[in-house]
Amino acid sequence: MTSKPTEQIAAERNESGDEGSAEQALTPGRVLDHGRYRLLSQAGSDNRCNVQLWRAKDGVLGRDVALTILIGDRSDSEAASNARRTLERAMHASTFNHVGVARVLDVVTQSSSDPNGVLGLVIAEWTHGTDLLDLVAEGPLPPGTAARLLQPLAAAVEAAHHAGLVLGADHPQRIRVTPDGEIRMAFPGPMARATSSDDVRGLGAALYLLLTGRWALGDAPESLPAAPTGPDGNLIAPRTLRPTVPLELSTVAVRALGNPDSTGTTGGVRTGAAVLRVLEQHATFETTGSVTQNTQATESNEVWRREDPKPDRAKRKKLLISLGVLAVATLLVVGWIAVGLIGMFTESNRDSGTGQIIGESGNRPGGQPSEQQPPAALIKVPVTGATQFSGNGSADNPNRIRFLVDGNPTTEWGTSRYNQQLGPGGISNGTGAVLNFDHPAVPRELVINSASVGTVVEVRTVSGAPSADGGTLLGAATLGNGDTAIKLNADSPMQQILVVIKRLIPQDGGFAAQINEITVNGTAG
Repeated sequence: MTSKPTEQIAAERNESGDEGSAEQALTPGRVLDHGRYRLLSQAGSDNRCNVQLWRAKDGVLGRDVALTILIGDRSDSEAASNARRTLERAMHASTFNHVGVARVLDVVTQSSSDPNGVLGLVIAEWTHGTDLLDLVAEGPLPPGTAARLLQPLAAAVEAAHHAGLVLGADHPQRIRVTPDGEIRMAFPGPMARATSSDDVRGLGAALYLLLTGRWALGDAPESLPAAPTGPDGNLIAPRTLRPTVPLELSTVAVRALGNPDSTGTTGGVRTGAAVLRVLEQHATFETTGSVTQNTQATESNEVWRREDPKPDRAKRKKLLISLGVLAVATLLVVGWIAVGLIGMFTESNRDSGTGQIIGESGNRPGGQPSEQQPPAALIKVPVTGATQFSGNGSADNPNRIRFLVDGNPTTEWGTSRYNQQLGPGGISNGTGAVLNFDHPAVPRELVINSASVGTVVEVRTVSGAPSADGGTLLGAATLGNGDTAIKLNADSPMQQILVVIKRLIPQDGGFAAQINEITVNGTAG
């Protein structure tokens, strides 16, 4: 696999002002914003809006940051207006926090010490890893891996649209993949006229790229081949180029790439939620390693696999041998049990019926107790409080969330009334509460008292920031009327769990759900 040269911090130099264009003046070592940000290496450029993407060092806080540098003629009123609009949209996005988007740290206009032509900066946290071009440098990814990698970005697009924001996730060099194997928007700062449809098209283009190694939108880097079109001018589907791609993934990629300017839609896929649902259905969850691993390690890393997996004859042979040994062992065990049963009944017929039955009291002969212990009894796990969780960033009745665990089933917490089940106006990927335990415990059962029959609920572990699709799924159920017990598949102590509603029920012309009380039973940690 080809890789970029190792990035090195350029030698410091003091420069203030510069003759010539901003493109010529922006070089490693140059400082911007009154000397606060020192350029380290260029990560890419977005020629559609005359933007350069850089990795830089924040001299005040001593950390690496991602700079989206807006370039243009300061005397050009249209360029200045577009830059102001981009900076305003980036400032609004500074309150948005999602794992699929680098957090905006600051937005600044040009300063007198900046090179001529710099119209402003969007500063975001630096995303370690690599960009999409490196990810597909040696070929497309397995479809399941591509679907899994793209999930965080699709979820971020959907959440941002619910918050009234546009990310501008429609350029391959604005997007990076982390060492943990998650794709995120690394260089925020949407174009002045970008819309939510452009974000959905960007998701389609990113999926098309991962599945085929080709870019389906214009203005891509020169090294990235363009997606082919047929004689009718329509885009050729990924499944046609690569038959191993599932039909649903191929279809959602093409339909998300529809041109809203000519059709008024995005080819039938209008929301990030629609893309996310298909990705979730086809994602595979192989463990991924760091992008800095050596070549030998990456050959077994699903993220970097260059071709579809092929059958391993050696493994197949070992599997068949193992199955044969298991079958023989099973026959021997069954035969031994059968002989024992026949012998027991034969002895029973010989006895006069006055023999003593041993084992009813649970003790062995000689008064020794049996080694088998009864399962530990479940106890009520004290819940100290509940914190409202919402996948779309808008809390549902947070002031009533305490009623979930107040011990009084006559009080209730309810969701807001949504216009639809999912998508814009829906619950996005879930809403619910994080339950905090008084002390670490192993939750074995969760009982929900509710009258919202048909509501679908999942229980998940919490690791870091709660996520409706993150952590480990402990259990799920469709609620009935009254108490619904959900068996939890937990094997280690924990101090909090996430109870998330994944599907609402029709109510008052919309969709909503109510929960009266939640009780957790388990064993001590």
